[in-house]
Amino acid sequence: MTRRVRGAAALGHEGLRFVAEKPTRPAGLVVPLPKRKLGTDYDTAWSRRYPVRVARAVVLDNFTRPIARVALSPRVIGLEHLDPVQGPIILAANHASHIDTGLLVSILPVRLRHHTIVAAAADYFFNRHWKAAFWTFGLGAIPMERSKVNRRSADLAAGLINDGWSLIIFPEGGRTADGWGREFKGGASYLAKRCSVPVIPVHIRGTRAVLAKSSSRFRPGSTEIRFGDALVPRENEDARKFAARIEQAVAALADEAESDWWSARRRAAAGTTPPFRGPQASAWRREWALPNSARKDQRATRGHAKREPWSRDD
Repeated sequence: MTRRVRGAAALGHEGLRFVAEKPTRPAGLVVPLPKRKLGTDYDTAWSRRYPVRVARAVVLDNFTRPIARVALSPRVIGLEHLDPVQGPIILAANHASHIDTGLLVSILPVRLRHHTIVAAAADYFFNRHWKAAFWTFGLGAIPMERSKVNRRSADLAAGLINDGWSLIIFPEGGRTADGWGREFKGGASYLAKRCSVPVIPVHIRGTRAVLAKSSSRFRPGSTEIRFGDALVPRENEDARKFAARIEQAVAALADEAESDWWSARRRAAAGTTPPFRGPQASAWRREWALPNSARKDQRATRGHAKREPWSRDD
């Protein structure tokens, strides 16, 4: 009887040890790594909950806006173009600096300022958890593929637009490296067609001199933001053609910034607006052909270039 009790006790100890031990895996079995929910898989729903929205509004109104007014001295032209538009809109702007987004959000009317999301590059702003959380909270950012229309990010953006959120997007897919614009990709035009919302073209000037793509130095200065007339897709106009028309509207606003409203309108009507992307030529020739203000920005950033160690072609 004693032997049976001892045997049972020994078996019990062995059973407990088996349960507590880490299970073994067959040799050669490849164990998949746990999926990191970053990039387009990052969940931004928490940033649109009411307490988070209130906290973001407090930061935006009491910190971001005052800092922008002091450090960037924004001059806003054409804000009246937003008045006739009811419901959500898509704001499509050129992109020269990381400060473009905060500046643009800070000068929007209250009805849009606290109900606008920002399409941010999934491979840059959502490649690390701390960056994803920071930009999602600070600007209401959502991840977006910069090189193509990704179904997951497009569905998220379209769903939010249909829920009444306006969207800021930079159709170039990244900041300018030399002061000239880049081809507008189809994200803004696709979402406008899909959600039946207007696109407001926006031109931002002066931010490259403040903080350029290849610079780590922040230089306070004057900036200018111009809003254009609302654009809607024409009948039988596909997303690619609509994207080209949005780019042309931003180019006309850039021309207006360098000259005057009447001259820019006449050139736009005649189809002679200066090219947004600049000449297809060598680097020195492209720099020489820059508009006056962009050339000043180029000189201001020269000598302060310092490549960000984590950056990519953004």
